[in-house]
Amino acid sequence: MAQVIDKLAWIALNNRRFLAVRSYGKELFYLPGGKREVGESDSQALIREIKEELSIDLEPSSLRPTGVFKAQADGKAAGVEVQLTCYWAIAGAEQPQASAEIEELAWLNSDERDRCSVAALKVLDWLIEQDLVD
Repeated sequence: MAQVIDKLAWIALNNRRFLAVRSYGKELFYLPGGKREVGESDSQALIREIKEELSIDLEPSSLRPTGVFKAQADGKAAGVEVQLTCYWAIAGAEQPQASAEIEELAWLNSDERDRCSVAALKVLDWLIEQDLVD
């Protein structure tokens, strides 16, 4: 039976690109977000993770489920999957900036597939199908 890493992720779009982040020591980009702490709801965990990673506040009432995507986890043994439960949400006026474990952020499109983790590619392909990203 495959091991599944359960994570929450925020899908942010700007000029037909999606926001992706890269942790220190990693090569590939993934969607911002993270794991729930004990007792946290999805919205509480996602708001906390985005504040920690990008120094911005998501508006709690704006969170909307987008989809669930599953793929091989980056840097893990074969068969270890990550499951991303993704949400749309409106951010405050702040501009995202890399903080905590995030070394870099980027607005990516289909021309930059080689920079994406397998899970980020699944989301990217879905965004392209929805005609939201070039």
